[in-house]
Amino acid sequence: MDLPMSWLKEYADVNVGIKEYVEDITMSGSKVEGYTTLAGEIKNIVSGYIKAIEKHPDADKLQICTIDAGQGKDLTIVTGAQNIKVGDYVPVALDGSVITGGKEIKTGALRGVESQGMLCSVEELGCDRHDFPEAPENGIYIFPEAVELGKDVVELLDIKDVVVEFEITSNRPDCFSILGLARETAATYKGEFRYPEITVKEEGTGKIEEMISVEIKNPDLCPRYIARAVKNVKIGPSPRWMRKRLRAAGVRPINNIVDITNYVMLEMGQPMHAFNIDCIADRKIIVRNAKADEKIVTLDGVERTLNESMLVIADPEKAVAIAGVMGGENSMISEDAEAILFESANFNGPNVRITAKNVGLRTDASSKYEKGLDPNLAIDAVNRAVQLVEMLGIGEVVPGMVDSYPNQRKPWELSYSPEWINKFLGTVISEKEMQATFERLGMVVDPVKHSVIVPTYRPDLEAQADLSEEVARFFGYDKIPDTLAAGTPTVGKKNYEQTITSLVKDTMIADGLCEAMTYSFESPKVFDKLLIPVDSKLRETVTISNPLGEDFSIMRTVSFNGILNSLSTNYNRRNEQAGLFEVARVYLPKALPLTELPHEIPTLTVGMYGNMDFYDLKGIVEHLVDVLGLAGKAEYLPEKETPWMHPGRTACLKINGETVGYFGELHPIVAKNYEIGTKAYMAVLDLEKMTAYADRNVTYKPLPKFPGMTRDIAMLVKEDVTVKEISDIIKKNGGEYLESVTLFDVYKGAQIEAGYKSVAYSISFRSAERTLADADIAAAMQAILSGLSTELDAQLRDK
Repeated sequence: MDLPMSWLKEYADVNVGIKEYVEDITMSGSKVEGYTTLAGEIKNIVSGYIKAIEKHPDADKLQICTIDAGQGKDLTIVTGAQNIKVGDYVPVALDGSVITGGKEIKTGALRGVESQGMLCSVEELGCDRHDFPEAPENGIYIFPEAVELGKDVVELLDIKDVVVEFEITSNRPDCFSILGLARETAATYKGEFRYPEITVKEEGTGKIEEMISVEIKNPDLCPRYIARAVKNVKIGPSPRWMRKRLRAAGVRPINNIVDITNYVMLEMGQPMHAFNIDCIADRKIIVRNAKADEKIVTLDGVERTLNESMLVIADPEKAVAIAGVMGGENSMISEDAEAILFESANFNGPNVRITAKNVGLRTDASSKYEKGLDPNLAIDAVNRAVQLVEMLGIGEVVPGMVDSYPNQRKPWELSYSPEWINKFLGTVISEKEMQATFERLGMVVDPVKHSVIVPTYRPDLEAQADLSEEVARFFGYDKIPDTLAAGTPTVGKKNYEQTITSLVKDTMIADGLCEAMTYSFESPKVFDKLLIPVDSKLRETVTISNPLGEDFSIMRTVSFNGILNSLSTNYNRRNEQAGLFEVARVYLPKALPLTELPHEIPTLTVGMYGNMDFYDLKGIVEHLVDVLGLAGKAEYLPEKETPWMHPGRTACLKINGETVGYFGELHPIVAKNYEIGTKAYMAVLDLEKMTAYADRNVTYKPLPKFPGMTRDIAMLVKEDVTVKEISDIIKKNGGEYLESVTLFDVYKGAQIEAGYKSVAYSISFRSAERTLADADIAAAMQAILSGLSTELDAQLRDK
């Protein structure tokens, strides 16, 4: 928000220098980004008088001027301008001066003739013909009347105003205006705030009801709509004072009617729009939602396609404006317009923001509406606009107004406690001083009830803490004494799920893996790379409404695409081996289209390649299972139904009979799709289920006092016999002294009959009460061998 100081001083007194003002207003809560002068960087440009003009002897298009610039001697200046004559008063850039753009002017020769400066156009003074309509389209600016010679042009043209740039927070829509900042300034300096006196002289004939009617079809998106009319309009340039203020505030002057709407928007913070009444069919304004694919050409000449969520201002035949954003070309003010309609309305802020974004058109009006304006501001704004019409003598105000305001916003009451505020702030401020602060901000104070009536332009004041902030910022944050923080200390800790997650990560790191972090957004093309069937529910995804692109357009339903991409990157950068893990979520929609948030499942994903095999990965999984206290509940079974995994080298993990994940070798085709030219191994475990089953109650047993006995057996079994089947038979027949069963060798080769494999186990026995003898385990070993032979047709190997 750009604030010209000369405009501000009309409504609030500022009796300090600009540096002090900037510091004071920032400390009271209105942050200043910086300040500059309207003239910018130009300097040492003065008024001069053309005494003589002669042609340049060596250039047909150049002229040599003799200039009296009040320097005590005449200057010789060479120029190519053709619009000047003897007797004109013109801006003269002296030797060493600076014009717009930072260009420095020096004495120099032009075609052999010394030029001791430069004559300036309005553009070279940082202005344009909208600021000075009397300026020529191309040429030197000529003062319309005689001026004092040698006087600074910045003062003559009144472009020396200081402009302060504010950063206004979005919760203070009232400060997006000159009046709002004037109110803050007056409160800061405990001075008078002068609200403009708005009076309307209705000198036109007829009644507004005879000229226009208004119907609001969606009051939720348009809480208020006011219309006033002006007849016998005279379109032309605005007066110099208005053009200057608009330019200082960063708005380009256009014509008196448009300038009035912009002036009111800057001064009061209420955007306005002016229509040509003759362009409104049936003289009826309808505020409605746009139709699907409805089109409108806006004032910038661009055709825009609308949708049903957008609000438009329309007549019975067509849309004439996008509500809160920009008017339509079909109702613009033309020079021959005799009657115009001023619109002062209030629109739903979020809807205006979404509309502006969707049509790709963010304007000063939309940026103000989206902050949430006060509907009660609209009536003062429209009256101010027609007051300016009357002041400038450019039209006759038609009596009356159309004001559609179905749901009025009223001031609200807030109670306060001076003791609570002082305790909250750590201050000792009198109640009288607090009340004075509230009153300076426009609140009505009831000292008996200890309450205030909050004006509707302050939507940010909702609780006593908000009132405390108002007291603090005008008392002065720098005056609040330093105190130690007070409160009841608490000990922070992780919840159970977070503890398990940390334990899982620590276990993976202990096993030599590196943690990875990948995107939750993926491409739909991932499913084809992973060989996921077309009818799989994994292809039912949550789609992103505003994706960065197709590669980030859906929420992932499988967790390992990111890990596989990371493995691929490592492999193709010639890393000999890589082991990665990630704890992240997958997002499974409960129904499509979405009616509620998807199910987010925390998942552990492990990916690795290099000097390792299936059993290394299984060891990592077994270690995790043991750490989580699930060793006695875990079961490992062959898995052949997972399309992206090798059907003969994959196992699933079950806990208490429920599948919680799988691990094994990646399918060769999938590895090829990811450009991984070696065997890759993956594990995917559902941490939600594993957390539910985890048992962190550790029971310690004393170390055994007596030695154990170990027996090794080697046998031939068919290739399709699993390690688990063998282990289960040994455990079933091992008797009471069986302590552990460990596989230590698997062999296939030329010495082994085709279709068979050799497996070897180490079986340990131990008693907690005595030292075992051979006879104690003989029966158990015989039962084990008999069970293996009977159930698996295993053949014991002697060597």
